[in-house]
Amino acid sequence: MKGLLNLSHISAGFVAVLVGYTSSAVIIFQAAAAAGAGPAEIGSWLWALGIGMALTSIGLSLRYRTPVLTAWSTPGAALLVTGLSGLSLNEAVGVFLFSSALITLCGITGWFDRLMHHLPSPLAAAMLAGVLFQFGLQLFGALQQQLLLVGAMLATYLLVRHLLPRYVIPLTLLVGLMIAGGQGVLQVDTLSWQLATPVWTAPAFSISTLIGVGIPLFIVTMASQNIPGLAVLRANGYDTPASPLITGTGLTGLLLAPFGGFAFNLAAITAAICMGRDADPDPARRYLATIWAGVFYLLTGLFGATVAALFAAFPSELVMAIAGLALLGTIGNSLGAALADTDSRDAALLCFLVTASGIALFGIGSAFWGLALGLIAHHMPRLTASVRRVRLTSKAQH
Repeated sequence: MKGLLNLSHISAGFVAVLVGYTSSAVIIFQAAAAAGAGPAEIGSWLWALGIGMALTSIGLSLRYRTPVLTAWSTPGAALLVTGLSGLSLNEAVGVFLFSSALITLCGITGWFDRLMHHLPSPLAAAMLAGVLFQFGLQLFGALQQQLLLVGAMLATYLLVRHLLPRYVIPLTLLVGLMIAGGQGVLQVDTLSWQLATPVWTAPAFSISTLIGVGIPLFIVTMASQNIPGLAVLRANGYDTPASPLITGTGLTGLLLAPFGGFAFNLAAITAAICMGRDADPDPARRYLATIWAGVFYLLTGLFGATVAALFAAFPSELVMAIAGLALLGTIGNSLGAALADTDSRDAALLCFLVTASGIALFGIGSAFWGLALGLIAHHMPRLTASVRRVRLTSKAQH
């Protein structure tokens, strides 16, 4: 543990957590509000998420001496914004437990790679793009309502993302806060430092919510978070076994779901910050950066109530703008991946459109129906070809 207080480790860990929170914490609040959570429950969600990410990041990094950084599922949170609407907090916790149980099962059994192999990546990308599409639209709705505030944030984003891409979201948020402060719309007079208090919520289960929200939450967490997270590790030369990492995040979700820990997974974008040369020239010592990230996760979890109050003080247009800007890259990448293969383009387009429509049938949300229709369209050519072969064989025999 020599050199634990190295400034490059500390700064890399801090920036990773800062980017993670400024990029998507606002989506957590929207998801919690969709399920009817109050300030106490939102503080508990942030407590559970911070504690869970701290335990897994520090524990897994120490166990494997590898820069393993975990995170909450940002696409999962975005899905929950619409998926939890009209549900109770108890039903929401039931969804969290169900999804975490599936993640744990995949880790323990080693089904992770095999399961993802049977889900065409264009469809997973199309479903994710459909889930996130509304956030992109909200950005421009906020622009119409607060032209100066959101316009300045958009201009900052467009400029900084080419010059300092790693810091584009924090700097964009900083510009937004400065303008909001100048306009007098920041409600910071009631802020105070206080520890978060975990709030237990008993789970409730229903088939429709488990199918309509739980399964899509599991899929987007695995396909859009764990797979890229594992790819980042591999791309940086780390051969850490996948199953223990997936199992660890799943078990943490089972433990903390009743307090608001909706999903834990491997980080990708923020993990890359801790795996670069800026973190440490020696790849064997970069795990110290993720340990420091875990320390900062722990602090944000313990002071979850203060973090929640801070973001609650932001004007809604700022919240919608920073969420939309933070997800622009993910929306674009997802659409690109979904439509890149001409053979599966029609199926991916159907999946995207149905998911983005927000349609709900039989109490089951649009993400599930989008994926279901996409899978049918994806396999239809092979199904019709099989039927044609059977008919030709039957005619030949007669």
